[in-house]
Amino acid sequence: MAIFRCNQCGYLREVPNQHIGKKVKCPACQKVTPIYDTLALVKKLLEKYFSMQKEFLRLQKSLPAIKNSDDINKRSMDIFNTTAMTDQQQYQPILDWFKNKHIQLNVDEDAVDTTGFFDEVAVKLGDNYDLLKVVSDKIKRTQKKGYTNVTLYLSNYNQQEAALINEFCQELYEYAFVAKCFVNRSQNKIHLTLQTAQPIVNFFNGEWLEWFAFMKLLAFCHERQMSFAGLRSFHIQFPNNEKNELDTFFLINGVMPIFVECKSGEFRPFIDKYVKLRKRLKMDKKQFFMLVLGLSDEQMQGLTRMFDISFVNEKTFVEQVSVSIVKQVSASIK
Repeated sequence: MAIFRCNQCGYLREVPNQHIGKKVKCPACQKVTPIYDTLALVKKLLEKYFSMQKEFLRLQKSLPAIKNSDDINKRSMDIFNTTAMTDQQQYQPILDWFKNKHIQLNVDEDAVDTTGFFDEVAVKLGDNYDLLKVVSDKIKRTQKKGYTNVTLYLSNYNQQEAALINEFCQELYEYAFVAKCFVNRSQNKIHLTLQTAQPIVNFFNGEWLEWFAFMKLLAFCHERQMSFAGLRSFHIQFPNNEKNELDTFFLINGVMPIFVECKSGEFRPFIDKYVKLRKRLKMDKKQFFMLVLGLSDEQMQGLTRMFDISFVNEKTFVEQVSVSIVKQVSASIK
């Protein structure tokens, strides 16, 4: 059988072989079109197809490899030991989000590099803060005084609590957060010699809470295979050259921003600053958090009612953020 195919409207039908080479009007659009020998037409089409395929492969090989942020976020990786978060493709959605608001970013990629041990220690401390604050608070106070020796007495703790404190101190020594760690079992106490390196001092002075917030959000999104971008400890600059430092910022599914400001000490003088910042960024109150270490449930509820930002503590932080994310995702599906 021969074949009639209109190049204008795509009309297609088989016709007897005796019509091969004739030109007839298309019954659909009236354009004059020749009738082809089926095998000859198929051969020409295949030649054209393979020629285009060859050119496509050539062009594909000539292009640089492009990493997709979703591939980075969803692939199997150890979030506590990776440089994946430092890849610009990972945080590009955040750059775009702020660019649409005419805001420039100054990103410190080292702040999201988890190949060190800041992230592990921060999560261990945050997850057990009620107990381990005796260690971090004493280290912080001692550092501020310029001293390097800390003694922790374990007699007031039960066996399980003392074991956890001892385990944490051993981890601090293993990861070089302290220079020395000696356990005096007969006197039931631990002696620590502190590091004087500035990154360690900064960590215990409050930076650990930023790492805690960042890693808890990262774990939440990664475990649920959400599409996300995340940054920690970066600067933004408004068109009027005003600058602000942001502690933790995530963008979920490319559209839902989550901001977390971390305060391990006095927070009250900063409330108005962040209320104004939330409004300038045009973010929903339920997506803009001030994480205050040790804040009581009553304080969180009261402060959240009083001010146009949401207050959380280290215990409720993940739960409150996850509620906002789940609600937003559910709404988008509907």
